[in-house]
Amino acid sequence: MRGIDDLLIPFHAAMKPRDRYRIGAEAEKFGVDTTTGDPLPYEGARSVLTVLEALVERHGWKMDRESATGPIIALERAGASVTLEPGGQLELSGAAFDNVHQICLEMSGHLAELRDISGELNLSWLGIGFHPLARQDELPWVPKSRYGIMRRYLPTVGTGGLDMMRRTATVQANFDYSSEEGAMRALRVSLRLSPVVTAMFANSPFVEGALWGGKSRRALTWLDVDPARQGLLENVLERGKRFVDYVEWALDAPMFLIKRGDVVLENTGQSFRSFLKHGFRGHHATSTDWQTHLNTLFPEVRLKRTIEVRGADSQSAALTCALPALWTGILYDDRALDEAEALTESFTFAELEALRPAITQQALEATFRGERLAALAERVLVIAEGGLARRARMRNGKDERVHLARLGSLVEKGQCPADALVEGLGEGSDLRREILVRSRI
Repeated sequence: MRGIDDLLIPFHAAMKPRDRYRIGAEAEKFGVDTTTGDPLPYEGARSVLTVLEALVERHGWKMDRESATGPIIALERAGASVTLEPGGQLELSGAAFDNVHQICLEMSGHLAELRDISGELNLSWLGIGFHPLARQDELPWVPKSRYGIMRRYLPTVGTGGLDMMRRTATVQANFDYSSEEGAMRALRVSLRLSPVVTAMFANSPFVEGALWGGKSRRALTWLDVDPARQGLLENVLERGKRFVDYVEWALDAPMFLIKRGDVVLENTGQSFRSFLKHGFRGHHATSTDWQTHLNTLFPEVRLKRTIEVRGADSQSAALTCALPALWTGILYDDRALDEAEALTESFTFAELEALRPAITQQALEATFRGERLAALAERVLVIAEGGLARRARMRNGKDERVHLARLGSLVEKGQCPADALVEGLGEGSDLRREILVRSRI
């Protein structure tokens, strides 16, 4: 790679006509012992590895290893993958679908495949944004080279890196774009809406078996991971920004590694700008290095070959599909996107940054411009519902708005999923047992 023009190629190459737009969803979960709540180890008789091997044997998944002789770190099948986060969190990265109904069917099928395996092993899966029971020293490390590098590097630049890696879980969605202008507009609007969506999906009120006093410990963790690679991307929030503006930000972010064959070379602290200009130990930047680097950046909304919205806690099965449904209604309908842009265009970076800490504690009870955030969330829901209605993707006589019903009922009451999780908990409750029961997918 020689310069900016080469760095722009992946974004231009990803453009596709609107009739080929698809939706991808990703959902993470924690595996625990059903009886004790102890976290699932990476390997052993009852482990993440046991689950992966059973999925291969019973359901036709294919193993994926980082190298020919390396440990299993993922599974692949028909455009979908099952991957592992650093602390053993199991993630379904779904195939690309035309509508949210199909996403929900895939998610349900994945949980059904896990059900028998988990029952035999006395395991449960928790859909929640922060591990509600485990301490850091109780969790495994998945043996992936990138994770080892992140484990060493992230604690040098922020306080939340290790918790982000091993004790958080999320649900995300990915969306296509047909032009540079359209991609940057979607990125801009999504970044402005991201704090509101984080509040709507706040779902991590427990830490190490106790209430911690807030609504999203995952969002709190993300406030201090690595300031050079996270956040709301102030430099692309204004109209008129182009791919090159995102690239300029990415160039200054520190790298983690480059790979040459099966050999991993750690170069933490070197920016991609420096690597592009000077190389590293005689190696020079390739398009694969650039793609790897883009995948190690963690803004609230990420630009790659898709627009990736990243700001939500992991959810129960009843709410997982609400996240892709909400964003589909906004980003895949022109009128809805116009309305979302008009709603958020005056939001300043400083206002949004000031809101984020309050959301971790109060979610929809936080205030923004003098009113409760719940009121703004209701307007966002109306916009998304309108977009889904106009898309009119039907299944069993219902359009995609059906996937927003549970979320809508919470927002109408000014609540987030964390509020439902803690409702009715009293001083006499067996809190550990209640956490297991209430967090289970």
